[in-house]
Amino acid sequence: MPVVPSLKDSTFDTDIRNRHLIYDYAAQDAHGNPEKWRYEFWFYNEDRVVYAIHGGPMAGRKNFQAATFQCIRPGELWQCNWLEETGTICSLVYDIPRKRISSLMGFSKGHWENAEAAHGDKRNAEDLARWRGLAKIGIQTDRKLMSEQAEIVEDFRGPGDLEPINMDWPTL
Repeated sequence: MPVVPSLKDSTFDTDIRNRHLIYDYAAQDAHGNPEKWRYEFWFYNEDRVVYAIHGGPMAGRKNFQAATFQCIRPGELWQCNWLEETGTICSLVYDIPRKRISSLMGFSKGHWENAEAAHGDKRNAEDLARWRGLAKIGIQTDRKLMSEQAEIVEDFRGPGDLEPINMDWPTL
């Protein structure tokens, strides 16, 4: 029995497949000043996501991951979950009609405390090896949890500026 419901007969193709979102988290810098953390996210297919982070402490990160999807309400709400090589656990809820992203990120201690080392592109073997090293710092309960909401500023189909991936490339 699968852990998440099957996507068979769901609205995945209409709602999610090949959808590309650019969204901003309203955040604060180290001095409490408002700033935007821009993320770019592509729902590549029913098994993979591709993303880039353009703002905040993780800016400069490009990644692709295996992901699981769950329809909460067809045409309205979808949940997407994945685990990164850094040990970070991510869960994103996409609210289609309200054009909002709600997310929970459980950053590994290594990732959060060494944000610069978490930058790079997974396609680069050195970056990937460094990220895997970050996951070894701390223990499972050493996590920085962040629950955030973001406003979608662009919504379209296709890769945009993100690079397509090869489905044979390994992910967690």
